[in-house]
Amino acid sequence: QLQLVESGGGLVQPGGSLRLSCAASGFNLDYYYIGWFRQAPGKEREGVVCISRDRDPDRLFYSDSVKGRFTASRDDARNTAYLQMDNLKPEDSGVYYCVVDSLLYSLCVRWSPSSKSSWGQGTEVNVSS
Repeated sequence: QLQLVESGGGLVQPGGSLRLSCAASGFNLDYYYIGWFRQAPGKEREGVVCISRDRDPDRLFYSDSVKGRFTASRDDARNTAYLQMDNLKPEDSGVYYCVVDSLLYSLCVRWSPSSKSSWGQGTEVNVSS
C-alpha cells in the first residue's frame, strides 16, 4: 500500500528554521517527482517547492514566495524527501503536504498534481512569536 507520512512540523518563531520529512512506503520513491504544498486556513492550497528525479537535469522548482528561503532534497536510498525551511515568516504557517507524481509538468510547473498523484496526511507549521 502506497503511503506518504510527513513529520517535523511544529511551532517556530519568525526567522527560525524547520526541516520537514516525507517518508514513503509501499513504493520506490526514485521514480517520482516530489512536490511540497501548503494550505493555510481560509486560503487556497499553494505549491512551494518541487524536486525532480536525481537523473533529471532541472532539479528544483520554487514558488516566488519561498525562493531563497526553502529548499527540497531527496534521499532515494532512504525513500525519504525533505523540505528545509529557513527564515520562516508568519505567512508560512499552514499544513504542509508532500505529493508524489509521475508527471513533471503538472506537479512542478503548473503546481497542479495530476490524477496519478498521491498525498501525505500533512504536518502543521506554525510561525509565531
